[in-house]
Amino acid sequence: MQYKKVTAIVICEKLKAVEQALVEIGVSGVSITQVRGYGEYHDFYQSDMMTCHACIDIFCRASRVDIIVNTIMDTAHNGQLEDGIIAVTPVEQLYRIRTKSEYATDDDDE
Repeated sequence: MQYKKVTAIVICEKLKAVEQALVEIGVSGVSITQVRGYGEYHDFYQSDMMTCHACIDIFCRASRVDIIVNTIMDTAHNGQLEDGIIAVTPVEQLYRIRTKSEYATDDDDE
């Protein structure tokens, strides 16, 4: 079974809605951190131009990537420069610490 990591950086104001939308499509686990940075959008009112966003990381089966990405994009979209980005990266190996074993291919959730 092939796994992917979906990383989305979204504005904090959209985080709760994105979380709810992910639950509704059956995403069983996410990691969320607050991040600071700048890219295309700068906060010119801050001395360092940094903005605060939420970073959402999801490990999932490759077959679930499209629905997860589309759900995040649809929910987080404002049409503004600060909307954020989504990256999808391959996962070479995925282990469960509790059992000290590699994720099974048949019956594991994300």
